[in-house]
Amino acid sequence: MKKYIPLGLLIIFGLLSLFVGVHSINMEGVLSGDKNQLMVFSKVRVPRTISLILAGGMISLSGKIMQHMMQNKFVSAGTIGMMDSARLGILIAMLIFPSSTILLKSSFAFVFAFLGSLVFLALSRMLPKGDEMILPLAGIMFGNIIGSVATFFAYQFQIVQNLSSWLQGNFSVVMKGQYELIYVTVPVFIAIYILAYQITVLGLGEDMAGSLGINHKLLTPLVLVLVSLGSTSVLIMVGSIPFLGIIIPNLVSLMYGDHLKNTLSQTWMAGSIFLLVCDILSRTVIAPYEIPVSVIVGSLGGGIFLFFLYRRIRHA
Repeated sequence: MKKYIPLGLLIIFGLLSLFVGVHSINMEGVLSGDKNQLMVFSKVRVPRTISLILAGGMISLSGKIMQHMMQNKFVSAGTIGMMDSARLGILIAMLIFPSSTILLKSSFAFVFAFLGSLVFLALSRMLPKGDEMILPLAGIMFGNIIGSVATFFAYQFQIVQNLSSWLQGNFSVVMKGQYELIYVTVPVFIAIYILAYQITVLGLGEDMAGSLGINHKLLTPLVLVLVSLGSTSVLIMVGSIPFLGIIIPNLVSLMYGDHLKNTLSQTWMAGSIFLLVCDILSRTVIAPYEIPVSVIVGSLGGGIFLFFLYRRIRHA
């Protein structure tokens, strides 16, 4: 029964997301074929709700995978420099190809995110062991260095405004015909689900994985490719969402345990539910105006993150 709760909440908040917003629409109007309501429903609300479900799920799942691979509860794609590397890739694509398509920018973002995660993985092996906070702090500093380089060149070439659109998560501009790249997260999730057992073994360390027949050197970059692909597709479409990749995997672990394969679906659904709730709040707190969802996620997520820090100190 407990495992069906996330599915029930996902359906409830998914339906609620379809009918909350500046433009008032209801089920009766949609079913009766009202042109204005049908247009808002099909071109704005449905794409927005699908984007929220896929983005929340992908960010949370990426965090879960990175935490398992690095055996650290405070890492995610956002705290190992992956997202900052992706933004640097977008900047370089904009500098080399000023009229580049969204697909070309996405390709640059993916390649740089993957390379950035490889560099940080190599750096992490040189860090002292023992303190759980060293790894995420080093990752944040690594990301800040890359982010500073990107910001410097953005100022130099006067494209700060273009780059800043990927710094803050916002679903208010999601519309039919402009969000479909986020469907990349679906095959990424399927691939991760198929590889769930191998990734679970991967988290046990290189020696143990080797003894169980897992090729650590081949599987690690493959998993990073999947995480980079899914994370950059979310970044390109809706921008950066803070804390989600850290707090959701930790909340799911508290409720359902740490087994990676058994909690993949719950992690995905919990991330989607949390982002749906935050987006509904962003549309209603100061209606008819909207707050970027990253502000709501940052406020709630920051509080939950501090709770986990406090809990860790108490149990240290």
